[in-house]
Amino acid sequence: MRNYVPDLIICFIVIIAITVVRLGSHIIYESLNNGPVSLENASPLEGAEPQLELTLSQLIDKTSKQYSWLLRLTVNLFGYLCIFVPGVLIYKYSKRSKYLERSERSHLASLVKFCFSGSGSDDRSLEHGATGSQSAGKGTANKRTTAQECRLLTYCLVGLMGSYLTWGLLQEKIMTQEYEGPEKRKSHFKDSQFLVFSNRVLGFMITAVYLVAKRQFRHRAPLYKYSFASFSNIMSAWFQYEALKFVNFPTQVLAKSCKIIPVMIMGKIISRNKYEFYEYLTAVMISVGMIFFLTGSTDESKATAITTLTGVLLLTLYMIFDSFTSNWQGELFKTYSMSSIQMMCGVNLFSTLFTGASLAMQGGFYSSLVFAVDHPKFVIDCVVLSISSAIGQLFIFYTIATFGAVVFTIIMTLRQAIAILLSCLIYQHRISFLGVIGVLIVFLAIFLRVYCNQRLKAIKQRHQAAQSLVKPRINV
Repeated sequence: MRNYVPDLIICFIVIIAITVVRLGSHIIYESLNNGPVSLENASPLEGAEPQLELTLSQLIDKTSKQYSWLLRLTVNLFGYLCIFVPGVLIYKYSKRSKYLERSERSHLASLVKFCFSGSGSDDRSLEHGATGSQSAGKGTANKRTTAQECRLLTYCLVGLMGSYLTWGLLQEKIMTQEYEGPEKRKSHFKDSQFLVFSNRVLGFMITAVYLVAKRQFRHRAPLYKYSFASFSNIMSAWFQYEALKFVNFPTQVLAKSCKIIPVMIMGKIISRNKYEFYEYLTAVMISVGMIFFLTGSTDESKATAITTLTGVLLLTLYMIFDSFTSNWQGELFKTYSMSSIQMMCGVNLFSTLFTGASLAMQGGFYSSLVFAVDHPKFVIDCVVLSISSAIGQLFIFYTIATFGAVVFTIIMTLRQAIAILLSCLIYQHRISFLGVIGVLIVFLAIFLRVYCNQRLKAIKQRHQAAQSLVKPRINV
């Protein structure tokens, strides 16, 4: 007779963990609402605004703008705990009780095994699909004519520019501009978490359909490995959206160029990487350029010392989490040799779970959907934003696989320059001469970094070719 006790214990762990997290969020709700509330059967007073019907997300919106981001961040983390806490407890229980070794075949056991042990199969066809496609791409690159190279490069250029310029402009519009609703009332959309959720859902759906169609859904990496990159990814995206409430878009674009510094630091911590002198030099140049730009750029609506400090803090946190994401993904690629689409699917899956749990806990779905119903233009902007984000990720993988990281970096650098120009023209940001000098220093450092990297690779390739030509003599 089958033993159902381990399965029941796992279900009990999930229920208890989620209940405790929900209790914590309810305490926050009561403290913000200035007293005990009833989430159900709350009847509004006649002729008065139904205060008791407000969701946790709406209550946070009523707090001070300067500190609402910190409160919203705390509530978001409570939502993420709905996924993290049960996962950690189930992992500890399965290891201590040897659940996977002793349990009989069941759907729950298969799910737990897939999450914490991977598929366990050495899928050679999958590995060939991950690495063989890259080698095939390199092999066919030599067979392409100049006209074909130009067409492919134009295709990648238009795809990356179109998707990410659209994404950047809509991102600034949604987070900074007012939408006109019923009775000509204007209001801002404030829930960055909903934007992250919509982007990640569409990205997961596209990649999942692709993997199922190509039959590449199984691989050796345990599913939980993606959760770390997913958490840092949604945190970086959330900080990026929130920063637009305190700094303008050109400042954010220039700050993204400074990702090189935290990426190098994370690379030393996680992968113990070593860097050349030119990499340190360009990192310093980018920092100097950013200081010039922040000093020379002005935004009258966000000119107070508090907002400037908050914006810089949010951008710093964005860069820290984003740099961890790229380094952790690099380690997963080295260890498990999965394809880029599998990485994108796994990360977006956990991002959807994290943000969905957080929105459900704080009522973010309700408040965002109410805003969408009252502001139809927001729906269009949100859909286009999500589509451009998903398409942009696919173009990133295709461009790197076809032309390499150097060409991709050059295209994205040009995209950043055009994004700053378009933002200044459309949203009328003012940048002084010192700010322009800072922009030029940043882009000069990026191009110098790309050039030195390319030259160093060429020198190493010539050195290796020269060594291969020198054959040892055989004395007869």
